[in-house]
Amino acid sequence: MSKLIMFNLMSLDGYFEGATNWTLDWHQRALDENFFQFALDQLRTADMLIFGRITYEGMARHWPTATGEIAASMNDLPKVVFSRTLERVDWKNTKLVKDDPVTRISELKRQGTRNLFVFGSAVLSRPLMDAGLFDEYRLGLTSVILGSGRPLFGQGAVHQVLNLVETKPLGTGCVVCRYEPSKNN
Repeated sequence: MSKLIMFNLMSLDGYFEGATNWTLDWHQRALDENFFQFALDQLRTADMLIFGRITYEGMARHWPTATGEIAASMNDLPKVVFSRTLERVDWKNTKLVKDDPVTRISELKRQGTRNLFVFGSAVLSRPLMDAGLFDEYRLGLTSVILGSGRPLFGQGAVHQVLNLVETKPLGTGCVVCRYEPSKNN
């Protein structure tokens, strides 16, 4: 069975992007060779990448023309985008799904053997968190305070207790924290 893993960079004050979609210039604070190696190692464990519409649109603009090992992995891996408004997807190896994400991702978890990663996609992640589908949260805490933006975990989320499994400091002040849901939720 696959594990569903959320990976996001997050500011110290809890935002995963600035005040508007794709305001991510602060991500530069995390990017170095250690981060890129971490990203590549993570992608090597993936069966599939999962996105909501907004994240998909940004990723699909960037990765098809990018170069290097990470770009090759991002382009070659199977991808699923959940959207009720998109009519088609053009990014290589991407499937558009309009079904209920909780039901569909539960099926994907049962069918797979390696990791399923959700990057960005806060709107999509909310029902998955509320349904208890995430097996792991990987948060790259970045040494920046934004002061405003879009929170990764908004108000009204289902209460969950998480156990810290590992911390991995990267060379830029970014620390990747791995959390798993507690069995006592």
